[in-house]
Amino acid sequence: MSVVQMVKKLQAKPITVAYGDGIGPEIMEAVLKILAEARVPLNIDTIEVGQKFYEKGVTTGIPPAAWDSIKRTKVLLKAPITTPQGGGYKSLNVTMRKSLGLYANVRPCTSFHPYIKSMHANMDLVIVRENEEDLYAGIEYRQTQDAFQSVKIITRSGSERIMRYAFEYAVQNGRKKVTCMSKDNIMKLTDGAFHDQFNKVAKEYPQIEADHYIIDIGSARIASKPHLFDVIVTENLFGDIISDIAAEVSGSVGLAGSANIGANYAMFEAIHGSAPDIAGQNIANPSGLLHGAIMMLVHLGLHDYATTIHNAWLRTIEDGQHTVDIHNDMSKAKLGTKEFAQAVIDRLGQEPQKYRVVKYAAGKGSPGSHAVMAPQTEDRKLVGVDFFVHWVGKDINQLGTLVSSLSTDALELKLLSCKGLKVWPNMVTEMDFTDRFRCRFMPKQEGAPVTHADMAALLTRAAEKGIDFLKIESLWTFDGKPGFSASQGE
Repeated sequence: MSVVQMVKKLQAKPITVAYGDGIGPEIMEAVLKILAEARVPLNIDTIEVGQKFYEKGVTTGIPPAAWDSIKRTKVLLKAPITTPQGGGYKSLNVTMRKSLGLYANVRPCTSFHPYIKSMHANMDLVIVRENEEDLYAGIEYRQTQDAFQSVKIITRSGSERIMRYAFEYAVQNGRKKVTCMSKDNIMKLTDGAFHDQFNKVAKEYPQIEADHYIIDIGSARIASKPHLFDVIVTENLFGDIISDIAAEVSGSVGLAGSANIGANYAMFEAIHGSAPDIAGQNIANPSGLLHGAIMMLVHLGLHDYATTIHNAWLRTIEDGQHTVDIHNDMSKAKLGTKEFAQAVIDRLGQEPQKYRVVKYAAGKGSPGSHAVMAPQTEDRKLVGVDFFVHWVGKDINQLGTLVSSLSTDALELKLLSCKGLKVWPNMVTEMDFTDRFRCRFMPKQEGAPVTHADMAALLTRAAEKGIDFLKIESLWTFDGKPGFSASQGE
């Protein structure tokens, strides 16, 4: 190896590449060829993950050698993975996001009208999705014959971190507005905390407009009036849903790239799946993965290369060089995967004539950070307990009498609820019951202290009476404010 070659290798940015499953290998080959022809200084380490290892019994699809590479390079460019259905297999994406602390998922959604058909010609928004919490934490239980439970986790520290990321992204990328989407009109504690952190952080960025939408009308507006939005920040589940809505109405899910950013690591990918039904046919569109790679180059500080490749892609689309999924009456050629990559390569150094020319400026990287919990200064007080039981019957008063018998000198039964609705005492409902009930016990004397020993005594009495209890939840107040929801009708 010559001295020049050695210097170039030392200057190259290390990355890990996973070819994936289904169409993954062929679109990755196309993207890497474009990067190579653009002379991007990358030192590539290739790993195997996904279906091959799922079939070997690795439930996450990630072997130890893959982790070693990612932890060394700190950057992963990943093609789509096929996760087998059922059988205890874990999503590789979710595992990587949580294990590597990739708390921010960033998905630009842009219209490329008129060369790619779009419902909205001027759509240009970015969705910043919290990546570690919410229902996607994956904490689920089957508790009875009829009832299943998924636990929604929202933290103040995680919410503040994603809000700060969204506002910093807006500042660094010349965006003017950040919109928060949540459902805090119903989920007043979890989504309420998320919205509260948005309001808190927004005050630190007076130059950025800030507003909030309830997620249902917000989703509808993304589909009908996307020009209202610039940067959207939202929770994990909502973000997953609206990202696909936005990508679809922009023109094609197959065009969008995605970045997953943490304080120390980053992963880049397309938002579409592995599409095994078209694998090996040289018809897959590599554009989504290419846009993920462009985001990776910006993250690595390789702004000029990102600019060159992105503009070449835009010129290719303008010139009517299209894959089958976006082929339309403005297309001039229907290209395969390899041929499309070559068309982009042929236009390296060129700029679009109709689309706005892209220019990635130095300093516009990925502002990853750690979550920091605020000092625990609130007065936290135990004031009761929710006791969940399995019970099958039609006479709710029978259950009320049975559970009331568990009352101790400290705690007494205040109400029963089913699916969040108060059903005892004084039940007025036509709701069909399930076999899972919440039993709320509060102090016999209002304001009296409650202890863990009181809760343990309650469980002991339930065991002695043969009551089939499922779980308990401690009821806390924080500076006198309830840290628990009331039942409907309570």
